[in-house]
Formats: sequence, C-alpha cells, structure tokens
Amino acid sequence: MTLADMQFVTPDLRLAAAEIFISLMACLILLFDLLVKDRKRTATFVATQLTLVAAALITLATSSGEISYTFSNMYVGDLMGDLLKLLLYVTVLVVLFYSRGYILEREQMAKGEYYALALFATLGMMVMISANHFVIVYVGLELLSLSLYAMVAMNRDSVPATEAAMKYFVLGALASGLLLYGMSMIYGATGTLEITAVAERLYTGQVDRMILVFGLVFVVSGVAFKLGVVPFHMWIPDVYHGAPTAVTLFIASAPKLAAFAMLVRLMVNGMIVLAQDWQAMLILLAVLSMAIGNIAAIAQTNLKRMLAYSAISHMGFMLLGMVTGVVSGDARFALNAYSSSMFYVITYVLTSAGTFGMILLLARGGLESDEIDDFRGLNKRSPWFAGMMMMMMFSMAGIPFFVGFFAKFSVLQAVVAAGYLWLAIVAVAFSLIGCFYYLRVVKIMYFEQPVSPTPIEAPAQMKILLSANSLAVALLGIFPQALMSLCAFSLLRSL
Repeated sequence: MTLADMQFVTPDLRLAAAEIFISLMACLILLFDLLVKDRKRTATFVATQLTLVAAALITLATSSGEISYTFSNMYVGDLMGDLLKLLLYVTVLVVLFYSRGYILEREQMAKGEYYALALFATLGMMVMISANHFVIVYVGLELLSLSLYAMVAMNRDSVPATEAAMKYFVLGALASGLLLYGMSMIYGATGTLEITAVAERLYTGQVDRMILVFGLVFVVSGVAFKLGVVPFHMWIPDVYHGAPTAVTLFIASAPKLAAFAMLVRLMVNGMIVLAQDWQAMLILLAVLSMAIGNIAAIAQTNLKRMLAYSAISHMGFMLLGMVTGVVSGDARFALNAYSSSMFYVITYVLTSAGTFGMILLLARGGLESDEIDDFRGLNKRSPWFAGMMMMMMFSMAGIPFFVGFFAKFSVLQAVVAAGYLWLAIVAVAFSLIGCFYYLRVVKIMYFEQPVSPTPIEAPAQMKILLSANSLAVALLGIFPQALMSLCAFSLLRSL
C-alpha cells in the first residue's frame, strides 16, 4: 500500500466537543491560576463552575439522540452517554460547591490545582462514558485514577491522607494491570480491541472461547475494582476514611456514574453473547458485596468508614440489575434490568452527595466531623439540617417514600421478573440488616444530647444547595417515574 492509497478520515469533532472544551479549560485554568493572588481562589472556582455549565450546554447542543461513531470508531456518541455526562457535570458542580468551605480552611488544598485536577478527573470520566475501544476505556480510567490519587494526597500535612493515597495508588495499579491483561487476552481471542467489533466476532463465533473467558475474568476484576465490590473492595474503607472529606465526597459520587457506563460498554455492548458467563461472576460479586458491606458497616464508629462499607453494599445491589438482563439466552428483560441499575446508581450518587455534604457542613476550624458521635443531638442544634440528614439516611436505608426505596424496588422487580426469586430474598435480607446502621445515625441525632450546644451556622449557598439536594431525594421518591422513563429511553436508543 502506497501513501497515496492511505486516506485520512477526518473525525467528527462535534461529537467530542465537550471533552475538547473541558481539556482546554483545565489547562487554561491551571495557567490562569498562576496569576491569581487571592488566597481564596474565587476566580479559579468560578471559572471551574462556569466550565462545567458550558460543557453541559455543549453536550445538549451536540446531542442528536442517535448512535454516532468517530475517531475510527473508538468514540461513541449516544443518548445514554449524553445523559450520564449531564448528570456528571451537575454532580461535580455540586461537589465543588459543597467542598468550597472545607478546602479554604486547609492551606495545602486551597490551591488552583485542586480545581484543575477535578476537571481532569471529569474529563477521564467523560472519556470512559463514551469509549468504544478497550484502549480508550483504559485511557479514561487512568486519567481519572491519576487525578484522584493526586487529590487524595493534596493535604500533605495529613498522615492519613498520604497513607490513603499510597494504598489507593498501589491497589489501583494492580487493578489497571488486571484490566490490561484481560484486554490483551480478549484481543488475542478476537483480533480486535474495538468494542462493537468484539461483539460482532463473538456473534459469528470467530473466537478462541477459552482465552476469551480467561480475559473476561480479568476484565470483570478490573471493573469490579472501580465499582468497589467484594473482593476488590480493600481500598474503599481506607481511602474514604483517610482522604480529606471533600475528596471522599468526589470519589463517592461522580466516578460511580463512569464505572456504570464502563460496565455497560464492556459487558453489554461488547460481550452480551457471553452474558451467562459474566452474569454468573457478577451474581457472586453482588451477593458477597451486600453481605460484607452491610455486616461490616454495623461495627463502624466513623461515619466515613460506615458510608464506605455502605457504598460496597449499594454497588452490590446495583449489580443485581446487570445480572438479570439475559436469562437462558433470552434478552427480553434486558432493558428493564439495565435501566433499573442505571436509576439505582444515579439516585445513589444524589443521596451520597447530600450525605457527605452534611459531613462537610459540620467540619469546622480545620477539624473533621466524621465520627457518628459528632452528629449527637444535631436536632437540638439545627432541626433543619437534622431533618435533611434524616432524609438521606432513610433514602439509603430504602425506607418509603424516599428515592432509595424506589431504586431498590425497581432493581428487585427486575430480579423477580427474570426468575431470580432467591436473589431478591437475599437482597431484601441484607437491606434489612443495613437499615440498622442508618437508623442508628437518626437515633443519635434525635434522641441523644449534643456534645456542643452551639447552633450550626452555614453560608446561604450551602444551605440552599443542601436543601435542594434533600428536596430532590424526597421528590424523586414521590415522583420517580420521570427519571425511570428517561433511563429506559436513553438505554433503548443506545443499546
């Protein structure tokens, strides 16, 4: 082949306009921050928030509702990706608002690099959401991971934060190795790394099945690490506990959306033919996660560690929807099952953001307020904030009529419809165990004397945002149908 025969196909940059914009703005904000003399970095903060708003507008403007490919089919634009990106922007924007006061009280973190790293992490998640190639999935994952490692370690004066960053880095590198090894085996079995092409080769049977299943095991392991499910959960409690609470909030929210997208892209888009193999693996991960997550959370006295084990159990519950899509080769239940998982992960991110927002609110004078006892008698200090925290705990416990109840109900409905009645019974049993540690927080807030009688003061924007977050948890519990339908429609147009 001569050079004249080789034709360069110009990629459709419109599809990736939001990613290009975020990457440019992250670099510009990093340079712009060098000129900022204000210690509070107000200009940098505002520029970051405006970048997220502009990215949302770009995503809305470029969304066609159709499945489109660009960059030699390595990037896919579809409705599911657009919806998850919009939710991602909102989540990061809210997280940065919640974190503002906390960051300003810590000199090591009150720097422009924090906001630039948050944007680079957001870019990594966007790439994961729209990847149609195993290498692009890995690039997005590493961009996210490296940004998070740096964010965890930003408070260099904190020994727990440095230790958490080291643990996260070492275990993250191990997980990346597992994922890469799995991808190389899938390439060896199919001869391609393009996700849609892998699906075609599997459908036609042009594969070495033994190597493929080995590769699948390693890929599932890598995805399971990002979701933080058992037995790849070792990093979650230590990183949640040791990281600065503002960074814990970031890790506990936005990356869950990207991890769900990664799961859908790799398993559903790429390897649906092997559904019975990977569903069997995910059933084991889901049951173990619900068991260990809920039981271990009971023993915790630190609220961040309790929420870490809670996150493990919630991600296990989310996986239940993914394991009931294909039953005996029949994919009739797929849309209902996958949309229930998508609804679950979105509502979990919403509730998790509000819960950690409350922990950040109580952190004062450079001190953490992440022990369960720090919430003792909160109702006497601020009935309003105590009511909002109660709503978050009720939602996470799955108590009607908050959004967490309907998220659990939609997943259980999909599980029962697919004929996995025993799995639904196991999930309900572990959810009942989980109610104990959530209700314990409510009991401490309402029925015990406060450690300090001083009322809780909060900036107006923090109060408004926390109130809006709690209102969303309550209203989506009463009117869940709109979001459920949106999840189902976006998946219907994308799979």
